[in-house]
This record gives sequence, structure tokens and C-alpha cells, in this order.
Amino acid sequence: MVARRNFILVSVAAAFAARRASVATSPEIEKKIDGLLKRMTLEEKLGQMSQRAFPREGLTDQLREEIRRGRWGSLFNGGTVQEKAEAQRIALEQSRLGIPLIFGQDVIHGLATVFPIPLGQAASWNAELVQQAARTAAREASALGIHWTFAPMVDIARDPRWGRIAEGFGEDPHLASLLAAAMVRGFQGDSLRDPSSIAACAKHFAGYGAAEGGRDYNTTWIPENLLREVYLKPFQAAKEAGVATFMSAFNCLNGVPASANNFLLRQVLRNEWKFDGFVVSDYTAIAELIPHGYASDLREAALKGIQGGVDMEMVSTSFYDHAKDLINARQLDPKLVDEAVRNILRVKFRLGLFGDRKQPTAEPPSEPSAEALALARRLAAESLVLLKNEGNVLPLRNFAGKIAVLGFLVDSPADQLGTWAIGANLKVVRTPLAALRERLGESRVIWAPGLKGSDDLSHGGFSAAIRAANEADVVLMFLGEEARWSGEASSRAFLNLPGLQEELVEEVCKTGKPIIVVILAGRPLTFQKVAARAQAVLYAWHPGAMGGPAIADVLFGEIAPSGKLPVTFPRAVGQIPIYYNHLNTGRPAAESGPEAKNKFTSKYLDVSFTPEYPFGFGLSYTRFEYSNIRVSPARVRLGGRLTVAADLANTGRLEADEIVQLYTRQLSAGMARPVRELKGFRKIRLKPGQRQTVEFSLRTEELAFYDSRMRLVTEPGRFEVWVAPDSATGIKAEFELIR
Repeated sequence: MVARRNFILVSVAAAFAARRASVATSPEIEKKIDGLLKRMTLEEKLGQMSQRAFPREGLTDQLREEIRRGRWGSLFNGGTVQEKAEAQRIALEQSRLGIPLIFGQDVIHGLATVFPIPLGQAASWNAELVQQAARTAAREASALGIHWTFAPMVDIARDPRWGRIAEGFGEDPHLASLLAAAMVRGFQGDSLRDPSSIAACAKHFAGYGAAEGGRDYNTTWIPENLLREVYLKPFQAAKEAGVATFMSAFNCLNGVPASANNFLLRQVLRNEWKFDGFVVSDYTAIAELIPHGYASDLREAALKGIQGGVDMEMVSTSFYDHAKDLINARQLDPKLVDEAVRNILRVKFRLGLFGDRKQPTAEPPSEPSAEALALARRLAAESLVLLKNEGNVLPLRNFAGKIAVLGFLVDSPADQLGTWAIGANLKVVRTPLAALRERLGESRVIWAPGLKGSDDLSHGGFSAAIRAANEADVVLMFLGEEARWSGEASSRAFLNLPGLQEELVEEVCKTGKPIIVVILAGRPLTFQKVAARAQAVLYAWHPGAMGGPAIADVLFGEIAPSGKLPVTFPRAVGQIPIYYNHLNTGRPAAESGPEAKNKFTSKYLDVSFTPEYPFGFGLSYTRFEYSNIRVSPARVRLGGRLTVAADLANTGRLEADEIVQLYTRQLSAGMARPVRELKGFRKIRLKPGQRQTVEFSLRTEELAFYDSRMRLVTEPGRFEVWVAPDSATGIKAEFELIR
């Protein structure tokens, strides 16, 4: 067995951008911090370690006075441009030491311009577009006086019941790592000092996405090798991309709350990864150490939070209220306070807040730029995933008849934006209904909502919907869940379409008209009966401000769908957790052949063990054929590199993009390995009849895993490799790794 150093796979260009975005520790900055620390009182230090929400009533006299005496290091989520500018002027000119505030805000998937939810962005598999969207968000946020965003959320999630799956990049550590780094680079730009850049925050560190039962804030139990191989990888990618801050998680991880977890915050983040930015707690997470059963009172919570490695406390005030007494009682080492303050000041210096960075004083333009809206439209279009297209009913390229447009979600701007759309400009949101009317004209679009919302259990709108379907040639049904059904504190026990939506589909089916279903949702849903009745299914997530035109572009064939699922879709809730990169069992189930009838295998009696739609799945308007996979060399030495190639042909009639995916499996190793692991992907555009060789270069270090002693190792052995359109199919070859 040969030990290998830790790694994150990024492209050469991405690595170069990460080096530019990361600001090395400057001796000059450290000298300035030393000088400030010597002059700061303990109260001023604890003020830097404290963050509060901007008061709803604005910049009050009380807050002005608190800023003068250094009570707060950060304010977040609120305040006008002018109020933030005035608050910063007070901090710089009227506080004793002139230490600036850092203004934070939840800029999760856009600000004035709202892009698809992050899970939708992940479905594009397009790191470049994700980075551009974050750069746009940073420009809009910085123009409002915001310095810092609480994004990206990079929690790996394998349970769609968890509402916050909407905020992340799905279930795969490779894809999530690339997108995490891309979003960090977008927010932070080439330099944090650039006035259009904002500091990013990798959250929630760590393991939050594995919450038991899919219930938000719930406990997680993750073996260390799984933690390192899957859940920590996107965080490490964010760190390597130069992320300025981390946010600790709400959950208890392996018996220790993440917001007081020395292993996470000191051993891994500081000692192993050498992170030198600051860690902020999640909202009141330090006070929540008490209900976790990890602290008896706020005093002990403050002690364990600081000792655990949290530098700044969000909202709750245990640090400020109790740290002084803890130091006087010799229970808390004052050096830990100095270390936390140093981390915070370092980021403030890097942002240029000590005088270089001027706080904006005028409101920016109320409407997003044309370029921002065009980017939102493109990213939304690339996020759409075609799940079914029976009889090639789509695209509606030459359609000349009338369309019945059914569903309340087709004209609900706020729901189209999805969770965490703080600061959105609803006036610029283009709904699917508006886009369809603009494209086809009022007379060819017959709209009937059918239901007023997910909670509407009335059949009162059914008759109008059925009448509209009878009058039309094709039916477009917009189904799914409203924005409030996903995101924080929005876990679900069932994943079916809420309310009477399935019943409405059944009634409309009786008209005999072709039905195309578009689903807007913040998570994977279960809709097997609906999919069986519809001729086509397009999954749109919550697609953001320009989701309407993007959906119309795809429906009418101006853009061929290219999105691929970043997360597995279950057939039933009882299959959860279900994810593609699972371990095999000693008695694996089979879909076909003699073993399919063997009861004594790992499966269910009442539903298939396979997913409804696998990770990486997504159809196109054309057909792609994979052939002639080859590996060179077939036997590769440790430390070497191999090439995997295959031929891709467009055998259909339309030009389109295909996301070609590379998976591997080690057949025997010191630790059982997943049945497949994503190692790379490429987006290839082909014209009808065109054929292209697709090549992947794979370093043997990329086949490493953590052994039982938590060493990252690469072991010799036989491997299977697939070039595939998704995680369940593809063409396969083998190679051997030798010493």
C-alpha cells in the first residue's frame, strides 16, 4: 500500500484562478493586527467576535452608540445603502480604534438577479456558468454595501426529504467540489480588495446534509473515512479556491455539535488544511449547545464554542456575555480570544475595509442589467432536465395549434425564484405563462390554474382546467411545490406532488390530449403515476427570474435540453437514502437474469431497489451513441496516468449537447469501494451525424481513498471504468493499477 497526499481534482485553469483568488498571509497585515490586538480591550475583542442582524427599525441611536464602543464586529441581513455607509463611518471615525464592520447577507443564488437554486445550477454541470452567476451576484451585492455572503452551501445531501438539499449541489463529492470552487471564485473574484468582490463562506461545516430522517437541524452520524471521502471534499475544494470564511453547522456530528467540534474546526480546518480565515457560527448555534446536551448553560456554551474553534458568534451573545468571566476564572485561555480576533481582522484587512474600500452611498439601479438577465436565462435553460419524451412530442418547434397551460405555478413569480431569494426584484421575473403568451400570442394560450396552491383541496378549479384542455391541441401542466416547501426548516416526510395535483392530472388525462408536464421544485419528488400518464416530463427545479423564457426556449426547441441530475430520484420515500455511489453488498440484487428472482438479495418486496431516475440522468432531443471505449495503458503504475477514450455519435436529427461522464470502480481493496465513483465529465456539442472521440486523463492519485487508519492511500488492483450518459448505464472497460 502506497500513501498519497490529499488532493482535490481541479483543472489547471481553475487551480490558477484559485491561487489568484487566495490572498497569502501578509507580514504587513499580521504586523498591523499585532498592533491592534495590543491596544484592544477585552470587551473590544469580544465585540469583534459578535454579530447581530441589522435592526428592522434601521440604524437606531442605540446601535450607533454600540458601534462607537466596538460592541459588534459584524452586522447582517438588513440596512439601506445609506445606513450601512453611516454605520461604517461611525466604526471607522468614532470608535476608539477605527475597526470597520463587515456587512453580511444571504446572497445564495443571486440578489437582484435571481438564478436557479443551487441544486438547479448543479444540474447544468457547468462550472463556468456557476462562477459567472456568483460574480454577477457579487457585483450586485457589493453595490449595496455588502462585503460577505453566507454561501456557497456545499453540504452533500443524499436525502431529498431534507429541505436544504435545494441550497447545495447534490450528492456527488466530485461535482460538488468543482461547483463549490467555481462559486467561491465568482464571489471573490481575482482579489478580495476589488470593490466588486465579496467574501464567500463555505457552509455548513460539516455533515449537515446527512441529518437523520431528513429533518432539519437533526443529528448526523458519519464514519470518519466517509466524512473525509464524501462530506468534507467540497469544503476542502472551497478552501483550496481561497474561500475567506467558513460557517459551522447546526447539527451534532458523531456526538459533538459541529459548532463546538474541535476535530472539525481545529484539527481538520486549521491544522490539516491550514485555513487562516474566520469561522462564524450559524444563527444562535452556540446557544443551541444547551439543548444539544453539550453545555449546561450559556457560560459553558461560550467556553466550548470558543475552545472548539468558532471565531464569531451569530446573533446569540454568549461570547460577549461570558468570555470575560471565563478568562478571569482561568477556564478560558485568552490566547484563544486573540486567535479568533486575529482571524476576523485578517479577513477585514484582506477585504480592504480599513480605509481602502469605500462604502457605497447611493442606491444602485433598481433593475438588473441585460447581461445579468441573459446569463440567468442561459443558466436556467442548461439546468432543465428532460426525464421523458415519449414519441418525441417535444420540441414543439413547428406547433401551430392552441396550448392549454394548467397549474398555479406557471404564473407565480415568487415561487419560481425558490428558497433564499432575499433582495429579489420581482418586477423583472418572467414567468412561463408570460413567456408562452409572448411567443404564441394570447389567443393560442388558454390558461387555467386548476388549483390555487399546494394547500388548495378544492375541486372548484378542475372544470375550467378540463375545459381548457378540451379546447386545446396540447396540454402543458406546471406542477410541483411552492418555494416555501423547500429550503431551511422545510423538511418533508412524503415527496409526492402536494395537494390535489395528481388528481388534476388524472382528470385532464381523460380528455385524451397529449400532456407535457413541467415540474418546478426545490428537491427530487416522487411522481411516478404522473410520469406514466404524461408524454413528456421536464424537470425545472426553481429556475429563477428568467425561468419562464428558459423553459419556453427548451419546449420549443430553440435550445436542446442538456441538464443532468445532480442527485438520485427515488421511486418511493421508503428507498431513502438512495444514492449512486453506494457500497455493494454480499448479496447484491439483480434487475434481470436468474438472480432477479432470488428473494435473498438486498432489495424490497414491494418496490424495485433501483431509482426512478439515476444520478447523472437526462435526455436530449437527439440520440447519442457511445462506443469503442479503450484504456491506455491497460496496466498503469502507481503515480502514473492513464487515458480513457470513447466515441460519441449524434445519431439523431438535431444539434445538441451531451454531458459525457467518467466513472470508476476498484473491484477489491483494503476498504470496500463504491459501485461507481464520478471522476470526470465533459460537455460535448455535436451536429446530426457527427462523431467525436472523447478523452479523459486520469491520475492514479485520483483513485485514492481513506483506509481504516485515515491515511489517504492508493492501492494496486483491478478497476472497472465507464464512459456513460449517467451513473447506471454506459460502456465499460477494465484496467489494472500496479506497483
